[in-house]
Amino acid sequence: MGGTMTATPMSEASVAGDGAAGPAPHWPMPPQDGWTVDDLFTLPDLPPHTELIDGSLVFVSPQREFHTLTLYLLEHGLRTDVPEHFRVRREMAVVLTSKTVPEPDLVVVRAEAANDCNRTRYDAPDVVLAVEVVSPESEERDRDTKPRKYAAAGIPHFWRVEKTGEQNQPVVYVYELDPATRAYAVTGIHHNRLKVSVPFDISIDLTAIDRM
Repeated sequence: MGGTMTATPMSEASVAGDGAAGPAPHWPMPPQDGWTVDDLFTLPDLPPHTELIDGSLVFVSPQREFHTLTLYLLEHGLRTDVPEHFRVRREMAVVLTSKTVPEPDLVVVRAEAANDCNRTRYDAPDVVLAVEVVSPESEERDRDTKPRKYAAAGIPHFWRVEKTGEQNQPVVYVYELDPATRAYAVTGIHHNRLKVSVPFDISIDLTAIDRM
């Protein structure tokens, strides 16, 4: 995803009648202690998929085709195998703390939490699996910041998905939470087929991305 911003425009730049650009957008100063979860969901004119990390707003950059195709592939695979007591959701905000609300690319949530079509977010205890597909703009967050915060919030399973070299196929790094340390331990690196038994039996042909 895109870069980190510490303020957000409250109005768009106006365009003069002769075609000349009007005043620049107004960017208010963030609160001294940073933005909060309430700000994230009430500030006007935020771009879609804005995240909140440590009190700072993070805006999304345009995604590459690899990112989009990988999401389609994994979402389809998860939905094919998901049991009745879980649900698969795409690009939904997850509240980890009052100042950190990331938007994982995919989540598996408990079915009882997915009972309101008007909801805009999930809480960390609702989530059993968070998935991040790494983009060049989001490498540090997806490889370090977000996994640490997902683990600290108690989300039991995490997948980090990367593009393998010059190939178009994804490789999936699978992590499981060690409850004693509140940190993730890698349990597998999957290249051609993702096959795991937790949080439920999942088998996804990763080479299928070449046929999409």
